[in-house]
Amino acid sequence: MTVKTEPALDEVLLRPLVQAALTEDLGRRGDVTSQATIPADMQAQLQIKARQAGVICGMDLARLSFALVDAQIEFMAHVTDGERVAAGTVLAVVRGNARHLLTAERTALNFMTHLSGIATDTKNIVDSIAEYPAQITCTRKTIPGLRIIQKYAVRCGGGRNHRLGLDDAILIKDNHIAIAGDIKTAIQQAQAFAGHLIPIEVEVDTLEQLAQALDAGVNLVLLDNMAPEVLSQAVAMCKGRAKTEASGGITPETVQAAAKTGVDFIAMGYLTHSSTALDIGLDFSA
Repeated sequence: MTVKTEPALDEVLLRPLVQAALTEDLGRRGDVTSQATIPADMQAQLQIKARQAGVICGMDLARLSFALVDAQIEFMAHVTDGERVAAGTVLAVVRGNARHLLTAERTALNFMTHLSGIATDTKNIVDSIAEYPAQITCTRKTIPGLRIIQKYAVRCGGGRNHRLGLDDAILIKDNHIAIAGDIKTAIQQAQAFAGHLIPIEVEVDTLEQLAQALDAGVNLVLLDNMAPEVLSQAVAMCKGRAKTEASGGITPETVQAAAKTGVDFIAMGYLTHSSTALDIGLDFSA
């Protein structure tokens, strides 16, 4: 079943990531193991298989991993990103020069296992709170250099993206407030700077701070590290005045408690920094 609604990322964004990964792996001498053990002209066919059930992500990155090593390699995809598969499913068949197939193997699988793990965990979490209106979002807690594809993986799993970077929106956090002096001052300065095109969100961790933020006139509040009972009170205070977003150490084990409060969004750094890789392998096909 395909759950992804976002289009695939443009190849111009993916190519530098794959090139950097291959360069790192090839080092100064290239794949000496394959050079030492496999004849230069040997051809082979291998299958990329899901060794456990999950939501697949990273097919284009895998394809590029083989193509940048050898443009003659055939990459025949059997599934698309966002598709939930069973264990044992053949995701793609690759055919071509045996040395080159093995040279690209680890780079292709690193992208796929990592991103499919994010997509799978996101989908499981989204499904676990399906009875509530809350929507799952990711954060900026991403691996440097990989943010765009990690956030893409979240979308493949049915989640939403929070800010892609510091330039997307104004998010006034605790240190901004401390340096500005107080919540009201920080919000007023942000409103004067933003104009009408940049959204403003403010982070609060007490109901007193929330009341100040609402009085200052914000449209979205980030309710940080609040216990479920306090979070419920905060949601009630915001009704009709501002959208609400729960954040702060939320995990698959605690996400339902947050969703039950009626919050609009649940931000989870877990999705990009703690998801478990999906087991995917490259198997020789005689």
